[in-house]
Amino acid sequence: MTPRQVADYMFEQDYFSQWMNIKMIDVKENYCLIEMPIKKEMINGLRTVHGGVTFAFADSALAFSSNNTGDAAVALNCIINFTKAGKEGDVFRAESILVNDTRKTAVYDIKITNQNNELIAKFVGTVYKIGKKVTEL
Repeated sequence: MTPRQVADYMFEQDYFSQWMNIKMIDVKENYCLIEMPIKKEMINGLRTVHGGVTFAFADSALAFSSNNTGDAAVALNCIINFTKAGKEGDVFRAESILVNDTRKTAVYDIKITNQNNELIAKFVGTVYKIGKKVTEL
């Protein structure tokens, strides 16, 4: 399977990413670019995007980029820095890039921006390679 086929296979089973209305823009080996419109159900009591939504969006980018070779990997550690509040009607983009790869772990940098290319959050995710194929799970 190509990286895009693996990501599509995962997405078909990922009802949470579907609920977030994520669209895959670009998928390459150990890389992805995804997009998500911000809807009212994602807004918190301060009328900004809930931090958990932004984290979950970045986590989806991590999943689609770190598993798209077909070898399954799960999040081991994730850190997020919020730099700008999102609002209803925004369109978020997350770009996930591999920065370090070892036999059992890998580290990805994920940048989340809005429709004006303003930085919303910076996310760093470390994954653990579990030794199984995505299609075996």
